[in-house]
Order: sequence, then C-alpha cells, then structure tokens
Amino acid sequence: MTIIETIKKSKIIAVIRKAEEKNIVPILEALSQGGINAVEITAETPNVTGIIEKAVTNLGDKVAIGAGTVLDPETARAVIMAGAAFIVSPTLNINTLKLTNRYGILNIPGVLSPTEIVTAYEHGAKMVKIFPADAFGPNYVKNILGPLPHVQAMVTGGITLDNMNEFLSKGSVAVGIGSNLVNAKQLQTAEDYQQLTKRAVQYVAKLEDKS
Repeated sequence: MTIIETIKKSKIIAVIRKAEEKNIVPILEALSQGGINAVEITAETPNVTGIIEKAVTNLGDKVAIGAGTVLDPETARAVIMAGAAFIVSPTLNINTLKLTNRYGILNIPGVLSPTEIVTAYEHGAKMVKIFPADAFGPNYVKNILGPLPHVQAMVTGGITLDNMNEFLSKGSVAVGIGSNLVNAKQLQTAEDYQQLTKRAVQYVAKLEDKS
C-alpha cells in the first residue's frame, strides 16, 4: 500500500508538535493502540530529525510517519534523510515540491485558493492540504473541489471530533488533527497516555458514525 493509500484509508493524520525523543515512542504507541496509524511530526520541533529517526526505528512498520510544517527544500531533505515517509507544509513551495518529487516522497503542500491547488498539481503534487480549513468551513471544501474533481485534499486547522465528518463528507480525503488530539507537552504519566489512546479511539469511532 502506498503512503497516499494509507492516508486515505486511515483518514486521520495526528499532528504532533513539541514532542521529544523521550516521549515520541509512547505517543505513537498510544495513538496506534487507539487506531490512528498516520502522523506528522512538525519540523519546528527541536531535534526533529532525531525524533523522526527514533519514531521510524521503533514504529515505522506500524505507523506512517511524516514531517509537518516543512517550509523549504533544505528542511525537506533533512527529514527525508531521517526517514520521513511524507511531507506536509502550511504553504506551497515549488522548490520543495521539486525536491520531494526527486526523492519520490509524497509532498502535501498547504493551499487555499483554486489557483494554488492547480499550481501545486502542475508541479507534481498528488495531494494538497486545504489550510486553514476552519476559517472557511466544510462548504468551502465542497465548492473548491467541485470544478477540480481530480484533486485529493486533506484539511487541517481547527478540525475537531464534532466537525471532522462534515469536512470528510464535503470531499476531503483526510483530516489533520493537532492539539485537539495530541498535546505532547501535557503527556506526563501512564494515565495521560491512556487518555490519548481513548481520544484516538473516539476519533476513529466517529469516522463510522454518519449521523
């Protein structure tokens, strides 16, 4: 299964900010136990390459591990060398797309307008990230994808348990969920990680709830 197929199947990408080498493995284990097996570790995190390497070494066979908040080709290359299986960005950077295409790595650039979406696809993107999604709402996704039915788009920004399914029903193939799911700095005890697993279970169960 390709990374893009894995993301579309899982539908949820957990966005992990400010993780550390000491807690990245228990975070991923807690998420995986809850049924979430795709994550992006954000690149502004100190020692992100070491954290990604540890994550891939320990759980790369269970969890699709990507890097988020990648702003430039230099950062993209560093996280790819560390083992990131895909790249997610808040913006569209053509040079970053060129580099990831050279390495055969899925790059999901951040876009908002139809022009940005088409530009991303013209430069080799196979999926885009509509961001910030909550500023415009689920109907914006439906309207923007109407004339662009070939586009595969995930959404990030303000995605919650309550609005996730509406974004998916309007045409998103996946959602990126950050602090509403994972707050790395607040994970201190075994009970904290158990609660993270419970939250993951809630999100995965909500995918099956079409009400």
